[in-house]
Amino acid sequence: MAELLLAAVAVGRPVRGEFTYLVPEQLAGRLLPGQRIRVPFGRGSALGFYLGPAKETSAETLRLKPIERELEREPSLPPDLVSLLRFAAGHYHYPLGEAIRTALPPGLSGKDAHEEVLPEIEVVAHVLPGADPATLSNAPAQSAALSYLLAVGGSAGLTEVVHAIPGARESLKRLEKRRWVRLERREVQLPTSADWDQGRPGRLTDEQRAAVAAITSAIDSATFSAFLLHGVTGSGKTEVYLRAVEHALATDRGGLILVPEIALTPQLVGRFRSRFGAQVAVLHSGLGDRERLRYWQRLRSGSLRIAVGVRSAVFAPVTQLGIIVVDEEHDPSFKQEEKLRYHARDLAVTRGQQLGATVVLGSATPSLETLENAQRGRYRKLELHSRVDDRPLPQVSLIDLRLERPKDPARLTEPPLLSPPLFVAIREVLGRGQQAILFLNRRGHSPFLICEVCGTSLRCASCDVCLTHHLTPARVICHYCGFASSVPSRCAECRGPLLRLGVGTERVEAEVAERFPMARVARLDRDSASSAQKLTSILTAFARREIDILLGTQMIAKGHDFPGVTLVCVLMADSSLAFPDFRAAERTFQLLTQVGGRAGRGADAGRVMVQTYNPDAEPLQRMLVHDFDGFARAELKWRKAMAYPPFTRLVALRIEGLDPQETRTKATELAKRLARKLPPPSWGVRLLGPAPAPIRKLKGKTRWQMLLKGPSHASLAGPLSVVEAFLDELPASVKVAIDVDPAAML
Repeated sequence: MAELLLAAVAVGRPVRGEFTYLVPEQLAGRLLPGQRIRVPFGRGSALGFYLGPAKETSAETLRLKPIERELEREPSLPPDLVSLLRFAAGHYHYPLGEAIRTALPPGLSGKDAHEEVLPEIEVVAHVLPGADPATLSNAPAQSAALSYLLAVGGSAGLTEVVHAIPGARESLKRLEKRRWVRLERREVQLPTSADWDQGRPGRLTDEQRAAVAAITSAIDSATFSAFLLHGVTGSGKTEVYLRAVEHALATDRGGLILVPEIALTPQLVGRFRSRFGAQVAVLHSGLGDRERLRYWQRLRSGSLRIAVGVRSAVFAPVTQLGIIVVDEEHDPSFKQEEKLRYHARDLAVTRGQQLGATVVLGSATPSLETLENAQRGRYRKLELHSRVDDRPLPQVSLIDLRLERPKDPARLTEPPLLSPPLFVAIREVLGRGQQAILFLNRRGHSPFLICEVCGTSLRCASCDVCLTHHLTPARVICHYCGFASSVPSRCAECRGPLLRLGVGTERVEAEVAERFPMARVARLDRDSASSAQKLTSILTAFARREIDILLGTQMIAKGHDFPGVTLVCVLMADSSLAFPDFRAAERTFQLLTQVGGRAGRGADAGRVMVQTYNPDAEPLQRMLVHDFDGFARAELKWRKAMAYPPFTRLVALRIEGLDPQETRTKATELAKRLARKLPPPSWGVRLLGPAPAPIRKLKGKTRWQMLLKGPSHASLAGPLSVVEAFLDELPASVKVAIDVDPAAML
């Protein structure tokens, strides 16, 4: 009897564990790890991923089903990604097959996924000399397409521009007739090292040179090394990344660069394309499915060697990966908040360990977890203390809103939007022909409406939050579930009048326009920049100095380089300080430092003004003198005393269901099971909760949560096995999410 060949398979369904199938004779010797296959599952069939040979299962072997067919000859997933995803599924307690589907681009991850070989031909749009979007005021679509091309370095693939700017295909044809754009149909070419001097600055600072030397030496060693590149805003971290990737390419290795936001991708892509030309692949959800698949295939084949993208790009199939860069590594956007709840920064480090690659974590305000790893010697710390060209850091001043009140008696009871010192500073900046950024991390006009008779606030029926009042269009909107309706004129409970309380970006925009009628004012938040076209138009117009005052949320806080900005105003620093999260102080310091870092990046010195009711708060006092080290020491001391990360590991368990009583019962039952299975107190493992979540109701579902704390991930393995067993007993109406190393506590 011929020897049976058995295969370990991950099934692309929300089921845990690996499954064993028979390898049919026609597939013997043809299967490779990471290959997509079709397997029988349940009453039908499912997408599967071959993991390798399976062990003998004795009597069960006779009941095994054979693999139906292969879906591709060469595996979409290289072996290193299979290894990374096995780690991720185990570490984050998520079904392996679903984790693999998360990593694949559209076209390879679906139920009926099939192989599609795309041609290596593309149409590229190039901006020609003399093209000026400012002269296209009567052709906004053409202006947006041209602005996008300029934002990414002057050229981009047609499919990329079309997805970023809807209707751009016709716009680019019209621009070609104007002789402002040249459309070139070409086969993808690999740039040579002679192309790499484009856009390179004439010299590096001494600190940049030392950082590049350390990183390139690590790349040459071909063994895992991790660096924390701690550089103040404007110190030239991006140039260090570029030189390191250039060195990796010169040694026939690839590079992967992760950024936290899609909004930052065009600017960074522009920097990399100006240096490496068509060698750069872009990976983020803003691209079309076909374009993402094309980039994936080119990276997998090795025809492209550099990938730039957001957190999901940590799974990019870069061949011979030599360096991984995580820019703004502290940013919470690197944490996936649903399904496979991975942290891209942490997986980047793991991938570097598995491959023997160099990992660079860059930030002006490193996360305390990364800083502690550097202090323990796990990462090597490289510092850039000074800005490029010896530009000074911006001067920071605090405005005490308890003392600075509006002069207008009619406004004395309102929170001041623009305090008198801030008003004077903006007027002076405008008088000098410079630009200002106003930062408020709250969109809409008024965060809530309340009845002045009975005190009832207008709340979302599906979520335990207040509805936000928006002026354009005139609606009340829930920012969690998306519910929207017309603005009521009276209280539904007592028919009393409704007061508009709180401050949002729309309200500030109206006041700024009223008080500075000659200034060109624009707002950048999720409402005003609802598409890539609008986002690109606003940012490029501000970069061309066609906007004097840019008001926005955290979309304007990081990564952007606007030389004309000399004043940054933080309108309400207290909103993030009061957040119910142990990281509130850290996030406040990081956010304010990042937005303040937009000032003074050109020839003129910068200034940052922060309005607050709590000027004595530790993060604000430390930011005042750019003292990150002092803030970090104090915060780490408090975290250690309270047993919070980085001195302990956390797992958040979130229980949600449609029926409030059933959800509470299941949360209580899970807590009791966990309490019985906790290790001895000497192990340092604790269970907190269950308790209602800070937002008790979300999208119609009641939410409870509890927290597991332990000195290491290994110490929490036993309790988490209890949770996984409990999942199999839950009714369909109740869900439990396991969030390892949670980034947010809401």
